[in-house]
Amino acid sequence: MKPEFESKQLVKGAFLLTIAALIIKILSAIYRVPFQNIAGDIGFYIYQQVYPYYGAAVALSTYGFPVVISKLYAEMISANDRDGANQLLIISFFFLLMLGLVCFFGLYAGAGLLSGLMGDSNLAPLFKVISLVFLIFPFISVLRGYFQGKNDIVPTAVSQIGEQTVRVATILILASIFMAKDYSLYVVGAGAAFGSVTGALIAAFILWLFFRKKIKTSVFSKAFRVTRSQTVRMIKALSIEGTAICITGMLLILIQLADSFNLYSLLIDSGTGQEKAKVLKGIYDRGQPLIQLGTVAATSLSLTIVPMISSEKLKANKDLLLENIKSAIQISVIIGTAASVGLWSIIEPTNKMLFENTEGSNVLAVLSFIILLSSVIITLSGILQGMGYTLFPALIILAGFALKILGNLFLVPSFSIMGAAMASIVTLAIIMILLMVKVWMIIGTRLLSTRMFFVVWLAAGGMALILHVYITISERLFFISELGRAASAIQAVSAVGIGGLVYLWIILRGHILKEEDIAMLPFGSKLLLLLPKKD
Repeated sequence: MKPEFESKQLVKGAFLLTIAALIIKILSAIYRVPFQNIAGDIGFYIYQQVYPYYGAAVALSTYGFPVVISKLYAEMISANDRDGANQLLIISFFFLLMLGLVCFFGLYAGAGLLSGLMGDSNLAPLFKVISLVFLIFPFISVLRGYFQGKNDIVPTAVSQIGEQTVRVATILILASIFMAKDYSLYVVGAGAAFGSVTGALIAAFILWLFFRKKIKTSVFSKAFRVTRSQTVRMIKALSIEGTAICITGMLLILIQLADSFNLYSLLIDSGTGQEKAKVLKGIYDRGQPLIQLGTVAATSLSLTIVPMISSEKLKANKDLLLENIKSAIQISVIIGTAASVGLWSIIEPTNKMLFENTEGSNVLAVLSFIILLSSVIITLSGILQGMGYTLFPALIILAGFALKILGNLFLVPSFSIMGAAMASIVTLAIIMILLMVKVWMIIGTRLLSTRMFFVVWLAAGGMALILHVYITISERLFFISELGRAASAIQAVSAVGIGGLVYLWIILRGHILKEEDIAMLPFGSKLLLLLPKKD
């Protein structure tokens, strides 16, 4: 009964982690809207300049190191090497503590230099606030790795939700108070950055409470008996495999980091005034919550597909493995296309509904296609990780980061923030193609059928056409653009429903998805009822 119990625990844990990831993604996307409404586009620009550094800390303490620690810990426990497992936690902690100290001192001491390179020296205090998170992340990473290694996902899920909830509450409360007191927008930004510190502290505290409750003897009470070769193996796994997984999980963070690094300074260098450049960068950053919400489904799919593909049972059945890989890619294309084309079609009322006006709608329309590209990239990366190819997607994504910086250098001076949007699309398209080719070379068969492409683009075209007609007619009949945000909200939300139904109807009638594929989609059991009835 023990293997069956462990299997149930693993499934339950994966489900909890997926739900937690979805809640976190939604929270992380939604709070930006009221924050922008409170602080305006310039306040949003200030916060978004430093946010990618917090995002990097989250990746370190969520995606990469806990995964590697849990994997090594589980291996040692299964081999009845409990002393080695405990010593793994100690070695991991000191390794990550050294890394955290390097990141902290680098960011704190280099805050002035970094903000100067960005062209805005007023950002230095915000970097100093963010740097504090790197002192906390070693505790979070090791404890999450410990619990996940024991197949106990509840502490990780609870700590993630607690972290994001407290962070979002801190950001919105401090922003409201500081704006009411008429403080500088940089002070408001520093208050928002402080939310990352409070969130990390809460996560560490929650994990410590779980640890204190479950642990019977201190792992620090026994002397080190670990060999040099074991220590080298642990540190090698953390530094190479852990870093690679972190980088893969930082896809969109790295794109944001490239923009925060040189977009504002390039706008200044091309003749845009400082205040105008800040506003433009703030308008450009409106795309981030939209992109994050759009990739929630792909992230969920990736979290599901990696353990599925990496399971020994599936590896032994090549046909089943190929079917799962193809289904995952196909579903990511279908969901990503729906989200990107749908958002592109209704971007103006959506922009006004969320951000008070329609400024930059053409740029946000281009950025909406990041959802499709990143959804496929996240899924392909998950497939490669599940098959044991951890380094390849990380190296491609790192190369993409360099390409994005170069793309900004060439395109922003001529096309302003539209150039940055174009650079993001080109970068992600190249990353997607390279990962797709790699998966194709590994499995040796075609990933997507011509029929699938035809049906998906027919559905996307039909949805876009219907939405264009709906937006045009509703605007002419009710003059929605003159009625304010509430009218735009009604128009946008109703358009989502109409577009979604049209897209789904064409996809389901196109017979490109099997019933088990549909079951993987959100509300899959309900969607099965829409399939044509069999004779």
